[in-house]
Amino acid sequence: MPSRLTFLCGLTVLAGAAGCGPDAVPSPSRPRAVARPAAVDEPEPAAPPAPVKPREITFDDIKLDMQKGDPFSRDLLPKRVTALEQTPVRIRGYILPSFQQTGLTQFVLVRDNQECCFGPGAALHDCVVVRMRPGRTANFSIRPVAVAGTFRVDELRGADGRHLAIYALDGDAVE
Repeated sequence: MPSRLTFLCGLTVLAGAAGCGPDAVPSPSRPRAVARPAAVDEPEPAAPPAPVKPREITFDDIKLDMQKGDPFSRDLLPKRVTALEQTPVRIRGYILPSFQQTGLTQFVLVRDNQECCFGPGAALHDCVVVRMRPGRTANFSIRPVAVAGTFRVDELRGADGRHLAIYALDGDAVE
């Protein structure tokens, strides 16, 4: 069975001190090397992606070359509009009034509050149907608001089959 001294000499050798034997005593003046485990190459945790700043757009940016009441077809969409598909945008306008004033999960954002731009005969490019993302809501305001979200071309038709709206926004925030 190994003696206690043999065990201590083994530790001293592992620690890098020289000289083992029955008379060996570690020298307090000699620094001891400390054995460290080899470094493991662990990838650093990836930083969360920076939030994408929404592109500022106006109703003029999504305007179509058509008159009120003209039939809509996707061929009328210019590249500047189709390029916005599925991109984060921020657009200013007015919330079309409804019976509900708070906790709105969906609403129509219109170009201005001077006249109703929604419904038969209205310019299709003057309104955006906003559906707030789950857990998010908006409150009605008579003042202009800025809505941030993901832009989509999404045709909404009335019971008669005519277009009521062609643009939609998956809403993230209303300011």
